[in-house]
Amino acid sequence: MSTYNIYCDESCHLENDHQTVMVLGAVWCETEKTRAINKEIREIKIRHSLSPKFEIKWIKVSPAKRAFYIEILDYFFNHDLHFRALVVPDKSKLQHELYGQGHDTWYYKMYFQLLKVILDPENCYRIYVDIKDTRSSARMANLHEVLSNDMYDFKKTIIDRVQTVRSNEVEILQLTDLLIGCVSYVNRGLHDNSAKLALVDQMREWSGYSLTKTTLLRENKVNLLSWRSIEDAI
Repeated sequence: MSTYNIYCDESCHLENDHQTVMVLGAVWCETEKTRAINKEIREIKIRHSLSPKFEIKWIKVSPAKRAFYIEILDYFFNHDLHFRALVVPDKSKLQHELYGQGHDTWYYKMYFQLLKVILDPENCYRIYVDIKDTRSSARMANLHEVLSNDMYDFKKTIIDRVQTVRSNEVEILQLTDLLIGCVSYVNRGLHDNSAKLALVDQMREWSGYSLTKTTLLRENKVNLLSWRSIEDAI
């Protein structure tokens, strides 16, 4: 078995946050490569006169740091890293009561939809999710249970762990935030930041995708699912 680390983050996942577009995202790579990748990303920070502890975040993207963020994006496309995102275009259309579920249950279902394409029963996975609030640990325990049951992984040999980590301590998780930011920005139809637009354009060019439509299921570098409810599909 090969072992992979999967770093997950989310944008506007809460039910009543007054945002319509939700994005879940994951970056993954072989576990044995994570130390070197995190180190090399810190070295890029230093080359751009930033502290190695500087946290890469979409909300920090600005014209002054455009060259830095373009190089971070270039690093992703030229190294053994992979990204998948699930986009919910309009949360306001969700009708949980019709399916006898709450928002949390639906949230776990969406995480499974995000991860099921990545997970291979021949390998082992360690899933790390950016900590959001005091409920995060309990939610991750539930997520681990849901994912393991759906994979018939009752001994948890495929999904070794699902745990929270702090994004400021893990560069690859920071990269996940940046890529989710690109996907979220274009799906919201925003145009208010020239540096963010440059990143979106670059990601579109290098991936070959619009970032607004579902890609081929087996796409291995930038894999996207634009999720639709049954009502939208009719």
